[in-house]
Amino acid sequence: MRAPSGRFASNVQIEVWSDVVCPWCYIGKRRLETALERFPHRDQVEVIWRSFQLDPTIPEGEVHPTLPALAAKYGTSVDQMAANMTRVEEVAAGEGLEYHLADGVSGNTALAHELLHLAADRGLGGAAKERLLHAHFEQGRPVFDVDSLVALGVEVGLDEGEIRAALTDRRYRAAVQQDAATAQALGATGVPFFVVDRKYGAAGAQPAELLLQVLERAWADAHPLLTVPAAEGCEGDSCAV
Repeated sequence: MRAPSGRFASNVQIEVWSDVVCPWCYIGKRRLETALERFPHRDQVEVIWRSFQLDPTIPEGEVHPTLPALAAKYGTSVDQMAANMTRVEEVAAGEGLEYHLADGVSGNTALAHELLHLAADRGLGGAAKERLLHAHFEQGRPVFDVDSLVALGVEVGLDEGEIRAALTDRRYRAAVQQDAATAQALGATGVPFFVVDRKYGAAGAQPAELLLQVLERAWADAHPLLTVPAAEGCEGDSCAV
């Protein structure tokens, strides 16, 4: 979510490092949205989506089923991993999301993040982030190759030719890498990773209540209460009229 140019100056900035194939990142996004709905100054909050790849070692262009890959990665059985996925699906359902994790596929998400940077430059970062997450987790659509990403980008209002050119010449590759380096410098070890005004950090899909508390604290820091001396004629806890 970006403030339209000239409308207002953002008083609170939230940066969110996440990946489009991270199930907890979509859950965290929904919880942040819930927190913002409850925040009275939400129109003065800017949300910036930062890039973070769960597994940048996957060769670009390679796609594989997620379930057996995660079972092998964590040294557990496929059945146990499927049970773990079911528990995550139940949490997601509580946020209004319909996951089908056991049927999912994984791949390198560098191109997806490059598309998100292009979208952000065109004022469509939030819409593109939602579109890619929804496509991957709820629709089973691919988010790893140029053609698939072009189609998804067009759906949020980006120009087809510009998307294809940007993903071909890789003009946003350095920006994606810089996001990852910044996350590491800030101490992120996983995603989602929320950073408010570069002062407060919250790792994981935190409850909306906690995210709201962080927002309120950041707002109070940006708008300290100024007190003035008591007016003449005031004593104790009352003033004469």
